[in-house]
Amino acid sequence: MKTKIDKILSNFLIGILALMLIAVLWQVFSRYILNAPSSVTEELSRYCLIWIGVLGAAYAAGQKMHLAITLFPDSLKEDNRNKLQVVINLLIIIFAITVFIIGGTRLVYITSILGQNSPALGIPLAWVYIVLPLSGLVVIYYKVVEILELRGGKHVS
Repeated sequence: MKTKIDKILSNFLIGILALMLIAVLWQVFSRYILNAPSSVTEELSRYCLIWIGVLGAAYAAGQKMHLAITLFPDSLKEDNRNKLQVVINLLIIIFAITVFIIGGTRLVYITSILGQNSPALGIPLAWVYIVLPLSGLVVIYYKVVEILELRGGKHVS
């Protein structure tokens, strides 16, 4: 299951990056060649960057590619290192629940209720902010899988 989610998420991030690349290239072309800059592409590329940054961070956490200081854990025995990693993952899950899911859901709800739309694209800003609770769910999924791997001593897929 984890590898299937990895594949879906990586392909989705690649698609967003491709969309952002096209938007930026069109912005440069329309500004300097056509002398008529597109008002939509700047906003689209900004929202793509937000999604890549937030969802990409969740993906990186799942791939264990996030920044970590390992001086202390490396000095521990394997059993204690695994226990420490479980505690760290539980703290990450708590953070993801409070900030990404609860905070992100509140942000989506508020912008939805207020009817806020983006100026150029005219899309509801709730669509942009939905990446927060979505990323929170992804982080929680990856960290639960990692805890199960650490506790069971075997690879969970």
